[in-house]
Amino acid sequence: MNKVTEFYQSLWHDYLLIAPQAEKVHQLFATTDGVVVNDHVAFRTFAHTPVSLDKLETVILSLGYERQDSYQFKEKKLRAHSYIHPDNQVPKVFCSELLTEQLSEASQAIIARYTDQISEATALTPELFWSGRHWNAPTWDEYQQVLAESEYGAWLLALGLRANHFTVSVNHLKSSHSIEEVLHRVKQAGFSVNTSGGEVKGSPAALLEQGSTMADKMTILFAGDDPHEIPTCFYEFARRYSDPDNANKLYQGFREANADKIFESTHAS
Repeated sequence: MNKVTEFYQSLWHDYLLIAPQAEKVHQLFATTDGVVVNDHVAFRTFAHTPVSLDKLETVILSLGYERQDSYQFKEKKLRAHSYIHPDNQVPKVFCSELLTEQLSEASQAIIARYTDQISEATALTPELFWSGRHWNAPTWDEYQQVLAESEYGAWLLALGLRANHFTVSVNHLKSSHSIEEVLHRVKQAGFSVNTSGGEVKGSPAALLEQGSTMADKMTILFAGDDPHEIPTCFYEFARRYSDPDNANKLYQGFREANADKIFESTHAS
């Protein structure tokens, strides 16, 4: 087994621990299609830390990836890179970071209190991507304070480093040929879908259509053994269209407008 295969097996195992809906959604399509192809995975991190986007990039590149493109999300105070592997059977990677310096001083202070606990000697290895928190659990009040300003930041503070979502490649499904049909099946199976900006984000003209479930929820122990249920991870669906520069090749990039709404899959409502 090569290191990329091991990487995705470990990611999937950790993902299912906090997003059990993913196994059920996966089986929903596996029963009709057999193999469910993963289009991409996504990760979140904090800027200006030993696990910043630039630090994580070195690990991603060590797995044979190349940086594909870069993105800015001004309203959410994020920046991101996407990565593609020369083996087109290997999923793409989307990795973003919260630009903490753009938050209020109060939120910056809370986040710094915990990210300062990350060791500068943190091993930059693939295991980092399913390593969880590298800091103590925040208090519920601190989580709520950050949440009021950055849902992304609160999610990351509580859950740490792990796959935020996996993505079903609709192009590889034989039983469902459109995002609309896929989302209908998901809703019929009892799962909530992200309606921010509409259930379907993007369009054939944009060469990419995406949709997603809303994140699973799990009870997390905050500081002082204080349990609270919060959103964890979700499952995405992506359909790609032929690149106008090469009709025989599907578009492989990402669209900021789509991703901006997909981020909201981890909102509490």
